[in-house]
Amino acid sequence: MKVAVKEQFLISPYLAFFIVHSMQTGVGVMGFQRYVAIYTEQDSWIPVLIGGAAVHLVIWMMYKMLNKEQGDILSIHETAFGKWFGGFLTLLFIMYLMAMGITVLRTFIEVLQVWMFPLLKTWTFTLVYLIAAYYIIAGGFRSVVGVCFLGVVVPFYLILTFLAPLEFANIRNLLPVFDHSMKEFALSFKSMTLSYLGFETLLVFYPFFKKPETSQKWFHYGNLFTVFLYLYLMIITLIYYTPDHLKRTIWATIAMWKIIRFPFVERFEYIGLATWTIAILPNVCLAFWAASRMTKRTFNINQKKSLIFILMIAFIVSPLFKDRTEIDLLNSIVSQFGLYFNFGYIPFLFFIHYIMSKVRRKV
Repeated sequence: MKVAVKEQFLISPYLAFFIVHSMQTGVGVMGFQRYVAIYTEQDSWIPVLIGGAAVHLVIWMMYKMLNKEQGDILSIHETAFGKWFGGFLTLLFIMYLMAMGITVLRTFIEVLQVWMFPLLKTWTFTLVYLIAAYYIIAGGFRSVVGVCFLGVVVPFYLILTFLAPLEFANIRNLLPVFDHSMKEFALSFKSMTLSYLGFETLLVFYPFFKKPETSQKWFHYGNLFTVFLYLYLMIITLIYYTPDHLKRTIWATIAMWKIIRFPFVERFEYIGLATWTIAILPNVCLAFWAASRMTKRTFNINQKKSLIFILMIAFIVSPLFKDRTEIDLLNSIVSQFGLYFNFGYIPFLFFIHYIMSKVRRKV
């Protein structure tokens, strides 16, 4: 079922590049290396490539379904499973989007509390950030896309800062290559899931593209750039840290900033994290926008009212996770669900949608 969007709300196809990349480079960038290296150590750059290739395949599946429906995930669900069960599955997707936004926000607050402001109250930063998110989302999808653009462009200079650790690099840390089992590679790929999450929001904002079919190549380019960024960070991390040191370092990316010194600033990680506040904003805004959009589509509720309700839930839930153990558990749960949704449910939905489309065409 085609979803009609007014012309003034549509965006250019090339902006898909910035949307997908901004969603995939959130809090995962700060410490994904440790979780991957636990299983594959010096071979940890390989799961990064495997994960990127798998995401490209899932993106292709999503576009196949969306191009046929000219709608969103609710349209796909209704075609595949009918109105009521399809609506129920969409409700689960809404809950997942909310959990994703809360996870990103709470994890970033933890980083700020550890590295910059130990006495920072979780609820105060949550309130300020959610107010900013509300004004952005209330401005419409084009405002959210503008934040996604800034979330890619503004922190871009940080890529160059990771060349500093090369002064202390040891290339031999990458050897031997292909020294781990398929099971270990699979476990590392599973650990990479949270870092690649976010691209599935395409299932919501697809109708907002002008000539949406032409946005596919830009979406793939955005994911490819994300893979390059993670590969770049992983290789630098592996040649900078020893395997044992990396396994003990929770935020390996941030820790590499500690060696950077300027005459005007002693701790560069303060600048890096302040900049990353902008990079996190697209993750939060797009996740909550998508959740409110699908709430509107599913229950026919005004989007601003549903947005306020969703942000209130985020404000209440976020401070409930108080320490590293609880936050790590939250990340693990969302990562697991994202893994099963993206690499299990979407291929299954692709198959069911294909069958049901054929059946309905014959009828």
